[in-house]
Amino acid sequence: MDGTDNRRNKRKINARERQIARQRRRMATRMAEPNESGNTSPFSSLTRRDSPVRNLLDRGGLIMGDAWWYIRHNPQIMRGAGIFVFVVLGIYFISFVFSGKIFPNVSAMGVGLGGKSVDDATLALQTAWTEDIAIDLYIDGELVQSARPSQLGLTLDAENTAKSARSVGLAGIPFGFSVDPTLELDYLSAQTFLLDLTDDVNMPAFDAGYEWRNGEVVGVDGRNGLVLDVSLTLEWLMQNADQVASSRRLDLNVDEILPNVTDPEPYLSQVRSQVNDQFRLVGYDPFRNSEVTWPISPEIYTRWLQAGISSLTLREEAFLPYVDQLNAALNTDGNDLYYIAADEAMDFLRDAITQNQSSVFLRVRYRSTIYEVQRGDTAMAIARRNGIPFFMLEEVNSGRDLDILSPGDTLQIPSRDVTMPNPPIVSKRIVVDLNEQHLVAFENGERVFEWDISSGVANAVTSPGVYQILDHDPVALGSSNTLCNSAGLECGVWEMNWFMGIYEVSPGLVNGFHGAVLLPNGNLLGGGTVGNPATFGCVMSQDENARLLYEWADVGTVVEIVSNEHLPMSDLGWSVWEANF
Repeated sequence: MDGTDNRRNKRKINARERQIARQRRRMATRMAEPNESGNTSPFSSLTRRDSPVRNLLDRGGLIMGDAWWYIRHNPQIMRGAGIFVFVVLGIYFISFVFSGKIFPNVSAMGVGLGGKSVDDATLALQTAWTEDIAIDLYIDGELVQSARPSQLGLTLDAENTAKSARSVGLAGIPFGFSVDPTLELDYLSAQTFLLDLTDDVNMPAFDAGYEWRNGEVVGVDGRNGLVLDVSLTLEWLMQNADQVASSRRLDLNVDEILPNVTDPEPYLSQVRSQVNDQFRLVGYDPFRNSEVTWPISPEIYTRWLQAGISSLTLREEAFLPYVDQLNAALNTDGNDLYYIAADEAMDFLRDAITQNQSSVFLRVRYRSTIYEVQRGDTAMAIARRNGIPFFMLEEVNSGRDLDILSPGDTLQIPSRDVTMPNPPIVSKRIVVDLNEQHLVAFENGERVFEWDISSGVANAVTSPGVYQILDHDPVALGSSNTLCNSAGLECGVWEMNWFMGIYEVSPGLVNGFHGAVLLPNGNLLGGGTVGNPATFGCVMSQDENARLLYEWADVGTVVEIVSNEHLPMSDLGWSVWEANF
């Protein structure tokens, strides 16, 4: 009886405790509610009507609170609830086991795979690999660019990666698990990409140089350069391909390059002196005897200069873009025929910097062209019209039978520069008029002497064109098949006074200027007179005139030979041509 009363009393006490707890919560809620003035007051609820929704929420909160209190104070119910949760979770995970799905919180390369079947995960990985995933390339923590995995030679085995994700089981709970992707690396593709990347990554060391700031020259200290180490980067990629793909990041291995000179001070005064003079580039076209001048501003010129180990010199990477601008200026008609040779220009400019010169002459050169054969053309006529010896036309069109030409055929015409291998002498020019058999010599644009000449006969014509003096020989020997015996084994030889080579007729055989020609029979060619074609291709003057020309013309002096087939190209050539009509 006593035991029964005790249990009843205990239940009464518990019920009373629940009621007291409920009242306390209700009072706390009401005290926390703000009144109309914004203050919380235990009396505010006495002046406010509760809405039905509010009452319903309060009632629900009380019921839930009571339920939770009841569960906490009844161990059997607590155990039952725990068992229930465990059973539900067990059923949930067993469903993953039997369904073949990947467990929660599992990913690969940042792609979430939890809850997916192996097939679905394979598709998701392949889609991300081809459309979304990019590898960021870094140098010393700085982003350089991004690349697709395929560019780096990486191929994903999406199916095996998905199977690996399935096999990790519950490893992703609760903190997640990232599966290493299954990859293949194509070494050659990766190497090719990295080699191409060197154009963007490699940076030459910057030797001390100069800039124009606020109207004066200031020195710029030298800086280190960078070069991509392709081999080490490839080795890292091969060993850590899965890590690269997972992190979507590849750190490139680079080496620093030290500059040769870091201090600009030793040549600062020299640079300031040179900049005080207006520096200019002069483009000279020896064929047209024309010049074009490009004044160079101090801002540009100072950027071209750098401190060398033993002298001031040229900064090539700063000058080369300007050469491109010059070439564009030379070809405003868009034919791209003329150009300044970059290597040649840099050599001239280095010499000018070393010698403190304020101007540089740059030779305007010619590109090769294509000629379309017209009706009635012959290869010889094409060569003469373009001002080149015939054998040079044969050389650039080797394998072609130049005796068989049809309208519409095309021939390669070599650059005009093949006829002028030496630096041209700007101040001197010799013009020969084949029509009038006349020669005029110019110096600084003025006629210094002129006389009649004899050129080649019909079966050994002199080639028109623009050439130059190649060499000097006071007495040269020559011959012709007309001076050979019937067997062709023994040929007579003639002597030519004051010979200067002009152009090659064939490799090693040269036509040129000369004076009197002593034939094997002791007679003079043409009887020692001039004025009509008489030679085997050379230009003959009377002996005393030939000597005068010989002593005046330097190697490199330009020779312009004009005719109906090849009209003058220069102003001086035209002055001679027009004076004879």
